[in-house]
Amino acid sequence: MPIPLDNQICFTLYATSMAITRTYKPMLDEMGVTYPQYLVLSVLGEDDGATVGAIAHRLALESSTITPPVKRLEQAGLVIRQRSSVDERQVQVFLTPAGRTLLNRCDCLGETLVAKSAMTLDQLDALNRQIQALRAALVAG
Repeated sequence: MPIPLDNQICFTLYATSMAITRTYKPMLDEMGVTYPQYLVLSVLGEDDGATVGAIAHRLALESSTITPPVKRLEQAGLVIRQRSSVDERQVQVFLTPAGRTLLNRCDCLGETLVAKSAMTLDQLDALNRQIQALRAALVAG
């Protein structure tokens, strides 16, 4: 007999991810960005000037998946793309001042998640570390 769906961690993580995305959606809509665009902005907040390939690697995606949201962010004036002066095959992405301002506004996403989760920030941080450890173990082997 198969394991009930609610007892499968893969389903629990998937459904939780979807619930978080739905929680963020109204706020992201108000800011005029999609969730994938928010993720790209977040990577650039950590590493402004990252290449498209580095952004894709950080998000565990293919470079071809990252290019469309980056182009839309550029059209919105939130990032600029520029060929690397070291290697012209690489495209670097930089936050514009408007992009940095928008990224700072995204702090409300985490605050909303804490408020709606009925968990403390410490509990969410501990859960996040456990999930990161699970992911690392699965990727490693």
